Amino acid sequence: MKPRTLLAAAILLLAVALPARAGSPERAACDLLERLLPGRSRQFVFEKIPRQDGRDVFELEGGRGKVLVRGNTALSMAVGLNWYLKYYGHCHVSLWGNNLALPEPLPEIPEKVRRASLYPHRYYLNFCAFSYSLPWYDWPQWERLIDWMALEGIDMPLSVTGQEAIWRAVYRGLGLGDERLEAFFAGPAYLPFGWMGCIDGWGGPLPHSWVDQHLALQKKIVARQRELGMTPVLQGFTGHVPAALKEIAPEAKLERLSPWAGFPPTHFLSPQDPWFVRIGQRFIEEQTRQFGSDHLYAADTFIEMQPPSSDPQFLSAMGKGVYEAMHAADPQAVWVMQSWMFQFQPGFWQAPQRRALLSGVADERMIVLDLYCERTPLWSRSEAFYGKPWVWNVIQDFGDTTSLHGGLPQLVADLRAATASPERGRLVGIGMVNEGLGNNPVMIDLLDEMAWRPEALDVAEWLRGYVQARYGRRLPAAEAAWALLLATAYRSPGSNGSPICMRPGPAGDSGCSPHSPPPYDNAQLAQAWQKLLECSGPLGAVDTFRFDLVNVARQVLANQAFPLRRQIADAYCKKDRLALRTAAKRYLQLIRDLDELLATRGEFLLGKWLADAQRGAATDQQRRLYAWNARTLITLWGPRDSLLHDYSARQWSGLLTGFYLPRWELFFRRLDAALAAAKPLDAEALEKDLRDWEVQWTHGQESYPTVPRGDAVAVSRKLWESYRP
Repeated sequence: MKPRTLLAAAILLLAVALPARAGSPERAACDLLERLLPGRSRQFVFEKIPRQDGRDVFELEGGRGKVLVRGNTALSMAVGLNWYLKYYGHCHVSLWGNNLALPEPLPEIPEKVRRASLYPHRYYLNFCAFSYSLPWYDWPQWERLIDWMALEGIDMPLSVTGQEAIWRAVYRGLGLGDERLEAFFAGPAYLPFGWMGCIDGWGGPLPHSWVDQHLALQKKIVARQRELGMTPVLQGFTGHVPAALKEIAPEAKLERLSPWAGFPPTHFLSPQDPWFVRIGQRFIEEQTRQFGSDHLYAADTFIEMQPPSSDPQFLSAMGKGVYEAMHAADPQAVWVMQSWMFQFQPGFWQAPQRRALLSGVADERMIVLDLYCERTPLWSRSEAFYGKPWVWNVIQDFGDTTSLHGGLPQLVADLRAATASPERGRLVGIGMVNEGLGNNPVMIDLLDEMAWRPEALDVAEWLRGYVQARYGRRLPAAEAAWALLLATAYRSPGSNGSPICMRPGPAGDSGCSPHSPPPYDNAQLAQAWQKLLECSGPLGAVDTFRFDLVNVARQVLANQAFPLRRQIADAYCKKDRLALRTAAKRYLQLIRDLDELLATRGEFLLGKWLADAQRGAATDQQRRLYAWNARTLITLWGPRDSLLHDYSARQWSGLLTGFYLPRWELFFRRLDAALAAAKPLDAEALEKDLRDWEVQWTHGQESYPTVPRGDAVAVSRKLWESYRP
């Protein structure tokens, strides 16, 4: 045995003799592994080491008998563990299927691995995700999500569950009764839009039992995040207040903001008013009492609303006021601010206005999140946020709509360019600020690994390693499938929706969907589907493979709706009833087939979303309220005439045949009747009837399957035979 091998073996034996103490980072990492792979944690030893030049670091050694994982925190150890699972054990952990067939004995690590993070921070989550993906999560779901975040190396998660309990305590303490707060708190699916100041009351009233449940849930969330070495970003005061504040503070200076997305205006407390710091301080103090603090606070004043004044002095005072409210309760406070408002209203937020807002806060007391770096990064157009530390992010997912996409080569090139730029300023992190958890595990795997890869990265080569981990083995057909995915869906940074999920409208040359066909050849994407089917013999039982097979097939079929929709429009314009009926029949069958495919996976079930929503209800009235919230968010979004209808559209089994199919059936009947009567389609009557029907559906009580049905491989193969080019 070589001296180095003898030394490593001795270290491992010593580590085994000294079990990790309770509450230690080593214990936290070991517990995570035990939750992930019960019974296998005894084969791993976790050990703490110092940071490397102030950066997170992990090391790997050993194999066969024991694997030694070192890190400066439990989080770094989790990243090291995940690195071992992927690149030595050929396992893959994701929110979209797991491959956990870890070999026995453990694969060896030929040479010691040591990697340090390139960035101090790895950020995760958007406020909107707490509507579009997370509103119904219970503790087992959160526990799984937090463990996965740790494996991905996320050290700075947005953590804003349960804050309505803090607001309730603050406003009760100021003398506002609960009946006044009912008009202020949004419903459970809409709470983030209340937190951001966009809406008041919509979707409520929020039950007290919900508030109490989520107060307890958040305590578990932040405790586990801190145990694993994360620094949760909690809520700060934005200035959004109940209109009823005037009843207890008639002297308070309230402004009515511009309406957001057609909703009534909300009220904003002037940051120069003494009440601003008073309320903000009380909020932070109560929040700290309940949840503790790591001194990071998210606050996004005017996220998509226009401020009452563009005067730089006002905006500077606003920035100063938001921070002072945090600082009054926590002298170490750091304001974490999304830069989305600069993106959303560039006409208002010119350079003087941006600079004024940011200048009101000391550089060390703010971190700016550059949200949309995959499309329109702001850092290069704002002098890297004028000296503020900032984080390079991608949104990737809007509304948690169902889409196979992600510009993988662009992500690598753009992040590397930003990191190498002499004008990058104080780039301190990378992250994903997706509006939902999405359906593209490869995207977050690549981004999070970029934090630990200083070397030049060949995306095609990286993907071969990803596929081997994802499926547990190397197969030429699987690698060929992913090469095709890289040439199509994963070279497209923008989401690829489908007209199926858009409200039908008058037929014409432009069709009814605001989406454009995907920027690639759908036949080429179909070849990836075919290649995956070729792997179904050896991989058919692998959970991750089954998810990917369904997801790729889903996107191919969803893309087929574009040419079919064009045929329908052409037939109507030519007044050809037979062609219209033929194309419409194919379109409706496509929807049914998609529904059958998606029914094979739990990730794509409407019934699960609705069941999760109603799980915490204490009464029938609450169950109806939660179900209505869940149904409305992903369809109408708001009231009958909502500007946001279909914003959070989902290609889900149950929703396809229960909601989208009846809309299209009504549309085709009206088109056919118009041709039969030789009259133009009455578009206004159609729109009215569709909206009335949608409202009725949101109040429906019918149930949908909550567990998968059918075999993913068999259904995929059957549909391939029906639709293959």
